Amino acid sequence: MTWVEQATERWIRFGAPLLDQILDRRRRLLSFAANSVFAFVRWASNDYGTILSRLDIVRAVAPGDAYTTLPCVAPGGELLLHLHGWPKVRAGLALIDRVEDLGVDPCAVAPDYWRHAHNRLIAGYAPRAYSLARHRAWLLRREIGA
Repeated sequence: MTWVEQATERWIRFGAPLLDQILDRRRRLLSFAANSVFAFVRWASNDYGTILSRLDIVRAVAPGDAYTTLPCVAPGGELLLHLHGWPKVRAGLALIDRVEDLGVDPCAVAPDYWRHAHNRLIAGYAPRAYSLARHRAWLLRREIGA
């Protein structure tokens, strides 16, 4: 994680790190357990305004699993949602807020929903809302190993 006021910001929107190590005033190192889900936000600006805004929802992979490389995420992870450009990132952050408003931890949301949201937002459409019924179905599906 990096934070340089009004220049570069990288932060975790949600997720439960196993290790949180402070490197210096502006940087920290976070480690996540395999199969845990987290949201990583990257933003940068210069004298002319915002030059980068990205939102990635990532599933941490186990050693030996296939993964996608991402800047600042070592070795990488399974991308569930990848948005760039402030309007799409803002829509993605609002989606996370709506999931939290349901009382559901975004880390526990069905990975299929994040993929659905990614595809809809990239195409310029609004994703279907996540519901408690859909969440219950995901928890039951995960419980039986389907």
